[in-house]
Amino acid sequence: MKQTFFERLTGTMSLKGHSSDFDEEITIEAAPHESSFASWDQGEPAEGELGVDVYQTDDTIIIQAMVAGVASEDLSVSVTREMVTIKGKREAPKGIEAGNYFYQELYWGAFSRTILLPAEVETEEVEATERRGLLTIKLPKIDKGRIQSIKIKSV
Repeated sequence: MKQTFFERLTGTMSLKGHSSDFDEEITIEAAPHESSFASWDQGEPAEGELGVDVYQTDDTIIIQAMVAGVASEDLSVSVTREMVTIKGKREAPKGIEAGNYFYQELYWGAFSRTILLPAEVETEEVEATERRGLLTIKLPKIDKGRIQSIKIKSV
């Protein structure tokens, strides 16, 4: 059998038409008590992950997330100097049977997202606002280069 240009160039050979020692048929059978994959997850539904945009200006880190349909009392933001966690819950509309849906692509239920920050932030000065379903969190960066003079009191 004549080698192709690629086989001559790379020094490889074609295995087309050759039997392989690795050809074997594998059959996987379900255990008698397991009829479907649905039996694997009997616990609570998994939490969804919230999509975010994170960017920075010279003195601020800004996080934005779409939280449309989430009541403000069902939304929480916790901040440390290095990390932000956003948690919430979007309630599904009631009274609609699953069989009546043509498409069901929206996420309903609990969600969360933890973001590791690229710089330390001042936790006391964080601002969070929601407008038209867009949550915006402004995190002022710690100015490590700032020097503050301290007056010394005589005791």
